[in-house]
Amino acid sequence: MPLTLSSPAFDANGAIPVRHARDGDNLSPHLIWSGVPEGTLSFVLIVEDPDAPNGMFRHWGAFDIPGGQTELQEGFGSKASGDVRFARNDFGQSRYDGPEPPRGHGTHHYIFRLAALDVRDLGVPNDTPVEDVWHAARRHMLEETEFVGTYER
Repeated sequence: MPLTLSSPAFDANGAIPVRHARDGDNLSPHLIWSGVPEGTLSFVLIVEDPDAPNGMFRHWGAFDIPGGQTELQEGFGSKASGDVRFARNDFGQSRYDGPEPPRGHGTHHYIFRLAALDVRDLGVPNDTPVEDVWHAARRHMLEETEFVGTYER
């Protein structure tokens, strides 16, 4: 069974509720995954908006998620706990910052990317930009998946 990612908060390609948007409650959605490949020691998760006016915009990066974990509860992105660390997003914060497209810019797609890794510790410092965390993770990926939600202001 392949690695899959989903959320009880919204359907694949469905609208992300305002509670998960930056101008709402700014809570990261509950995320669940299954089909974890053998040999997985950790996960990395990022959230990207390819529809941003100036190109790809990264809203969240979480890494060193333990390999035995299969979900992140709603609001987890506000503060890392345990061994999980957060990358610096394009807002300059080391946390989840939800959708906030410019008003009147149309529907934006938010890609939640999850990768299973063959290392427990990605070996990057705290406050590393999300893009650099994903680049470091590529060398250790066993499998990756994505889940897309939409948002419009």
